[in-house]
Amino acid sequence: MNEQTLPEQLKQFAGDVAILVRDDLKSARDEMVEKAKTAGIGAGMLSGSALTALMTLFSLTALLMIALALAMPAWLAALIVTVLWAIATAVLAWMGKQKIQQAGPPLPEQTIKNVKEDLQAARNIRR
Repeated sequence: MNEQTLPEQLKQFAGDVAILVRDDLKSARDEMVEKAKTAGIGAGMLSGSALTALMTLFSLTALLMIALALAMPAWLAALIVTVLWAIATAVLAWMGKQKIQQAGPPLPEQTIKNVKEDLQAARNIRR
């Protein structure tokens, strides 16, 4: 049998804990990077919705000017453009909101779960 002494076992245990901590920190970093990327995409979509909202305002302004100045079928074309920009704004805003919600809270949830499991396993080894 190859039995280790208590100091050797403690040294081995300390090494194992160091490896677990290093791996958990890498896992936490990777998880946070992924969540930040998802939130960034959602923020970009919300920025896009802000731009299309501005275009909606420009189109609406053109619609009002044409409708008041001419009161002719030209307003129909302006109305169609305005409605299309409004739809694009709503879709981008909804998609951006969904992406930000999908990212979840900015916590490395899976890593926290793994650390708790590692701690529980370490406690069970001591017993």
